[in-house]
Amino acid sequence: MKIEINGRSVAEEPRPGQCLRTYLRERGWFGVKKGCDAGDCGACTVHVDGEPVHSCLYPAFRADGRAVTTVEGLAAEDGELHPVQRKFLDAQGFQCGFCTAGFLMTTAALDEDQLTDLPRAFKGNLCRCTGYRAIEDAVRGVCHAEAPDAGEAVGRNLPAPAGPQVVTGTARYTFDVDIPDLLHMKLLRSPHAHARITAIDTTAALQVPGVHAVFTHDDAPERHFSTARHEHPTEDPDDTRVLDDTIRYIGQRVAAVVADSEAAAEEGCRRIEVTYDPLPAVLDPEEAMRPGAPVVHDKDAATARISRPQNNVVGEAHGEIGSVETGFADADAVYEDTYRTQRVQHASLETHGAVAWFDEDNRLTVRTSSQTPFLTRRALCALYDLPEEQVRVIAGRVGGGFGGKQEMLVEDIVALAVLRLRRPVKLEYTRAEQFHGATTRHPFTVNVKVGARRDGQLTALQLRVVSNTGAYGNHGPAVMFHSVGESMAVYRAPHKKVDAYSVYTHTVPAGAFRGYGLGQVMFAVESALDELARQLDLDPLEFKEKNIIGPDEPMLSPGVEEEDLHIASYGLDQCVSIVRRAQAEPWDAAPDGWLVGEGAALAMIATGPPGGHIADAKASLLPDGGFDLAVGTAEFGNGTTTVHRQIAAGELATTVDRITVRQSDTDVVRHDTGAFASTGTVVAGKATLRAARALADQLLDFAAAHLQVPRADCRLAEEAILHPDGRLTLKELHAAGAAAGMEFTADGHFGGTPRSVAFNAQWFRVAVDPDTGEIRILRSVHAADAGKVMNPMQCRGQVEGGVAQALGATLFENVRIDEHGAVETAAFRRYRLPQYADVPRTEVHFMETADTIGPLGAKSMSESPFNPVAPAFANALRDATGVRFTELPLTRDRVWLALADSPRRTPRPPVSR
Repeated sequence: MKIEINGRSVAEEPRPGQCLRTYLRERGWFGVKKGCDAGDCGACTVHVDGEPVHSCLYPAFRADGRAVTTVEGLAAEDGELHPVQRKFLDAQGFQCGFCTAGFLMTTAALDEDQLTDLPRAFKGNLCRCTGYRAIEDAVRGVCHAEAPDAGEAVGRNLPAPAGPQVVTGTARYTFDVDIPDLLHMKLLRSPHAHARITAIDTTAALQVPGVHAVFTHDDAPERHFSTARHEHPTEDPDDTRVLDDTIRYIGQRVAAVVADSEAAAEEGCRRIEVTYDPLPAVLDPEEAMRPGAPVVHDKDAATARISRPQNNVVGEAHGEIGSVETGFADADAVYEDTYRTQRVQHASLETHGAVAWFDEDNRLTVRTSSQTPFLTRRALCALYDLPEEQVRVIAGRVGGGFGGKQEMLVEDIVALAVLRLRRPVKLEYTRAEQFHGATTRHPFTVNVKVGARRDGQLTALQLRVVSNTGAYGNHGPAVMFHSVGESMAVYRAPHKKVDAYSVYTHTVPAGAFRGYGLGQVMFAVESALDELARQLDLDPLEFKEKNIIGPDEPMLSPGVEEEDLHIASYGLDQCVSIVRRAQAEPWDAAPDGWLVGEGAALAMIATGPPGGHIADAKASLLPDGGFDLAVGTAEFGNGTTTVHRQIAAGELATTVDRITVRQSDTDVVRHDTGAFASTGTVVAGKATLRAARALADQLLDFAAAHLQVPRADCRLAEEAILHPDGRLTLKELHAAGAAAGMEFTADGHFGGTPRSVAFNAQWFRVAVDPDTGEIRILRSVHAADAGKVMNPMQCRGQVEGGVAQALGATLFENVRIDEHGAVETAAFRRYRLPQYADVPRTEVHFMETADTIGPLGAKSMSESPFNPVAPAFANALRDATGVRFTELPLTRDRVWLALADSPRRTPRPPVSR
């Protein structure tokens, strides 16, 4: 056996049945990523004798006598980047970067003809972050990255600091480390939706060669907790054990096997004998609330923080402003209907996983794919009675999150094994486990009733919301409360009413997902307002514009109190103007016989969670005159690392290359709540701003005293402090400080309150083939009020990625559950993700606003673009077809069936350019 890997000869025999992907990674070529192990995502693409292959499907033995090139081998021996690597770097054709190696390897093998048909060329590569526009720009050689002068970084297109590592395959994600003496964990999962475990026999499993231990509920702590990670743990019910003797969904973990290899651990799982006592299960949330339904969690309501356990209601919100009965009586038109949204998987290409060990100081160290390393440490310490100083949690570069990694799904069981065995242990989810063992977006059923007078003035808005939180309540109450917040508050109506329920069922748990409930309810509200406007023979956009709140009006939603939420800048009127301008512009003809329509939707979102979100940062001057910036927030394609360097560089009058960032490590700063709820810029960024400003003051104060000149005569500049008699370099300043016993370091802190709101508007023009149900997006326009945009290139990427992900949820993504409660779509090829060919090139417009709360006028813009997409699309489809679709996804067959039962409409004539 002889394989040439990146010019080096390798002679080790592969294991029987081993694929090339694992063979390469075991030899340190970590640029080859695991995204699916089924040939669906392309993250593992390598070249074999110059031809691109999915290495997860390619048997390693077939590489005998061949030359294999991974992304690490693309660059020249002298370090000169391959032209494709340089293009991806210049265009910043990535966000989290987990898929980038695969796209690079695919692109590098394309000939001129293939480059003219990128939808076909990239049919084997998936990206969940970018929306593909940045990838197309990279392939076409478009350069977006800038290199501004010192102190001028804010507002410019600075590239991500990890960009060179991403394009060369040297960026280190969770499992891109070589840990000696490593053991592997696999989980046995339940085949029942509801059952009690009466016996577990692990004898045969322990006899498998290489198996070290089998853990069951008898080995787990008795205490209950929530897998959700929030700054205030009381937001979520304590309803989960590490391993439980009661099963509540198909896929719940039953036992954990730890062995020398994954194969041995899997065999150990197969040999565990479990005796179950099956129990009645309930899968529908409406049925779950009825008297006599099977109880999912028979717990004390006060202790577990469950609203009504006997009715499976984990949380609820009720409230009324005015009297909706009066409001509907005053209306000239009333519209009412029920809208439904489906389960959606986060589908981050890096699956959940963690590896843990004891370091040289006998501290438990956990390296994990998490958006919340500090909260995870807190939870592990509480679970296992450990002092915080004895636990370190690190998040390397995270391969996508979207809220799914705001959970503790793996760290608890890995920590249990390490604490018992005193050996390093790794658990990495398979793609199937992501579907049936992780979390999903909450399915919602929303009954909406709206009334208005003939002049278009809203009189009443009423919602009844039922959210299916699945078998466990992680994020359930919080998502439910948030869903009926800004979705109602953005519209002015004298009478409003809400009844909302978060309900347990015996299905895979739901959790945090981009938009955090707002997108589901906005689909209903925005669609209903569009339909009500049509009943009144009013233009839907004018109708909504007439009823949106203004910059000085209160944001009112019954049952939800958010006293620290303010309109600190207002760009919703500008968003509406962008949509109106798009509507007025001419458009080309659709195919003959196709129906054409357009639709818009508006959205408002809080720039952070209620109740506080803590971020600490530390800025220091280094001996060489550069700076160190330590922040707790995680990087998973959200771009916060770049933005924090930009903020610090602006305050310290330097260039970003002179700022080193350390992050996502519980050892680097005091505390950080985590990278979720769009807080990376507005909360952690504000902590960075305060730390950098405090450090700048320190430097100027010391320099003035050292030089014996007035402070007002000193000015920070690149690599020096300027004064009337010349310049004092920062290197000299550091030396002078050291001689005086002075350490130049400053802390910054922000508690996440008060909060502002961001606004978005989405508009589509679509064409529909009434004979097949096929839909084509003719134009997509998104208006975003992000305040002062820190990095337009990155922020545009967040918007494009949010729109693309939302289009997937709108058009085809659906985690299907069978009649027994089992997930049927446990692979990418059965779960339809947006591919390159599916995503339009969305036109992104940023509004001109500056927030009085956010750092330097910035607002959040990572979650909010998702929310108006589905209703805007549904409104465009209604405009084209005359059919109001009330259930997602809007699949081709669903559209065709509806059109087959409706009167044939006359196609709208085009307005030619």
